[in-house]
Amino acid sequence: MAGIRTLEEIMKQEPNRFQFVVFGEENHPNYNRILLSSVLQGDANVNDIVLNDYKWYEQNNIELHVDDPIVEVDKKNQIVISANGVKCSYDHLIFATGSNPFMLPLPGSEKEGVIAFRNIRDCESMIETAKSYKKAAVIGGGLLGLEAARGLLNLGMEVDVIHISDYLMERQLDEDAGKMLEKELKKQGMRFHLNKHTEKIIGGKRVKGLKFKDGSSIQADLVVMAVGIRPNVELAEKAGLDIGRAILVDDHMVTNEKNIYAVGECAEHRGIVYGLVAPLYEQGKHLAAYLCSSEKKGVPGYQGSIVYTQLKVSGVDVFSAGEFMDTEETKSIRVHDEFEGVFKKVVVRDHQIVGAVLFGDTADSPRLLSMMRSGQDISEMSKVAILPSESNSASGESVVLTMQDDETICGCNGVTKGDIVSAIKDLGLKTVNEVKQCTNASRSCGGCKPQVAELLALTTGESAADVKEPMCGCTKYTHEEVTASIRDMGLTHIREVMNVLEWSSDAGCSKCRPALNYYLGLVNPSMYIDDSHSRFINERVHANIQKDGTFSVVPRMYGGVTDSEQLRKIADVADKYKVRLLKVTGGQRIDLLGVKKEDLPSMWKDLGMRSGYAYGKTLRTVKTCVGKDFCRFGTQDSIGLGIEIEKKYEGLNTPHKVKMAVSACPRNCAESGIKDVGIVGVEGAWELYVAGNGGVDLRGGELLCKVKTSQEVIDTISAFLQYYREQANYLERTSHWVERVGLDSIKKVVLEDQKEREALIERMDIALENHKDPWTEIVASDEVQKELFEKKNVTV
Repeated sequence: MAGIRTLEEIMKQEPNRFQFVVFGEENHPNYNRILLSSVLQGDANVNDIVLNDYKWYEQNNIELHVDDPIVEVDKKNQIVISANGVKCSYDHLIFATGSNPFMLPLPGSEKEGVIAFRNIRDCESMIETAKSYKKAAVIGGGLLGLEAARGLLNLGMEVDVIHISDYLMERQLDEDAGKMLEKELKKQGMRFHLNKHTEKIIGGKRVKGLKFKDGSSIQADLVVMAVGIRPNVELAEKAGLDIGRAILVDDHMVTNEKNIYAVGECAEHRGIVYGLVAPLYEQGKHLAAYLCSSEKKGVPGYQGSIVYTQLKVSGVDVFSAGEFMDTEETKSIRVHDEFEGVFKKVVVRDHQIVGAVLFGDTADSPRLLSMMRSGQDISEMSKVAILPSESNSASGESVVLTMQDDETICGCNGVTKGDIVSAIKDLGLKTVNEVKQCTNASRSCGGCKPQVAELLALTTGESAADVKEPMCGCTKYTHEEVTASIRDMGLTHIREVMNVLEWSSDAGCSKCRPALNYYLGLVNPSMYIDDSHSRFINERVHANIQKDGTFSVVPRMYGGVTDSEQLRKIADVADKYKVRLLKVTGGQRIDLLGVKKEDLPSMWKDLGMRSGYAYGKTLRTVKTCVGKDFCRFGTQDSIGLGIEIEKKYEGLNTPHKVKMAVSACPRNCAESGIKDVGIVGVEGAWELYVAGNGGVDLRGGELLCKVKTSQEVIDTISAFLQYYREQANYLERTSHWVERVGLDSIKKVVLEDQKEREALIERMDIALENHKDPWTEIVASDEVQKELFEKKNVTV
């Protein structure tokens, strides 16, 4: 991240001056390590977190060598040699080798199942392990460890977090905030072992658990070490560069060799090695200015950075900066609201803010950071003026509006409010994506995207809801405008939409083609023929592709209910096709993993079961508990209602995946509280919850209504789902949609306006009646199968 950012900054100043050659150890172009947790948690794939794809390197004439690290530096002849034997001469050489994860030298650390969490390969290893094993231990209660723990929870594993301190994230939080974070994460399912020192890793060839120095132990099938990093300086040391904790550099990021430089986690500046992205980008900016200047002596040098972090830890907003621990020389201003889960602390010394911790509400962070950087004298300010966000939000005043132009909006990339406003005005920017492309604001962690959107709205004079965000880079139109055009102009084909709306790409892209396919089917359910070319390979063959190129097959089990005949059939098919792994999923089904693509049609025929749509933007599962017929606590027939719901909405196209659950009592064994639609039985009635999410943005469902009969449940689901289908953007989860439009406004349409409710139910029935089940293709004639499996898919 630091190295390529340096090149970007150079190209801004001198786009044609240098020829660039980049060598990297990983088999990927540069990607956003901050978002590795999103990949682990299933909310992004590798392509989603790539910062500069291969096309960008080609367009900028940058020679890129992936999976080929430099192994030798010949300073005398100014040549580097790669592991693959590539020799490359240089005028300037930049070390941006980052860091390596620190692995505790514990007995047993060499066992299978002991890994770090540092790169894409580590993510893939954890995802694969979770398919076969259930118990995970994470050593390290810092940011990285907690992100790994959250991801493993999402993968269905039981997670224990081991930490040597008596509270979490002690490098970023004080004890009060750390304890609040622990309490919140326990609710999410994490188990904590604080003040614990691991003695050894136990097991045979594979890890079986951990033993602690106090004699206690826990079981574990997977151990993730997240205890810190070490600068990757082996090559630099071998090349004869001066090394301290890392590669020693001056204020211009120059090493002891005048034409060799270092940036990022491998560089040590004034005794400090920075491990956060914002300082690394600042270093890159200063190095670029130095390399592009003809008068080297006049270039301002890098003076170091105020270390700060603004992030979302498992759905909890956290900010910390500077010296946040109390000392005899400091005084603190604190706000602690246990009811709202908000903690704020500002540390003051000599009438200046030197540190801050915000938990639960981080709206004040840009302003506090700006005050710290400028050394503003606060002696004349009231305590309310220093922490005003609560009063501002109560009065409706915008925090972004009150910020000064030199205050930072995007901390990761050092983009100020003035930078963004100038770009919007000078370049006529209309969307958040355009702001990101032009200024880099929101490009890294994405935490500032709401502030960028709000600032865009304020600058353009529009409301935040009116700020346009195009469907993709192929068009200037938003999702809403495209849908309206399809409806108003009577458009019936993807190509027709692209032609009429003047798409910039003839074939579209992987974002717009599936979206157009969905919107055309939504507007014209009785006429539109689904375009399989605009679906991903998973949807065409009704199986999930795996990292080794094989597929995972998940047959439908309504409500999680099966019988001996069905189980025998699955067992016979597994034997016949040499299925490598049978896995019971979190959605109460059986996953057959390791299936060859060419075996899929015949396997589906032999199964004689419908697809569980584990890959589709549709209803995935309806999870149920055993209900009143078996459970002594059950008050309702959860299985019967769950099966009825699943059969009714099976295969329905929706903007994103939809998961449901039916629990027979408030004990909620089917986890109805974190589903898109969750139904909970109470005495003589059903409660309906919506917009729950068990993913990276963990969100509890909100109570939509309480009804007495199963038919009322079905009708309400139909009205809610149809309204979601018509109003949400493609790939927008119910949780995000409800947060955007507000539950109260949804209730008015779905529950209170009887005429509109009945119309929604009617449109849902029409959609279900006209649904053409693509699953039938998989058991079609040999000719259809051949076409299905051999034709190219644009969006793969």
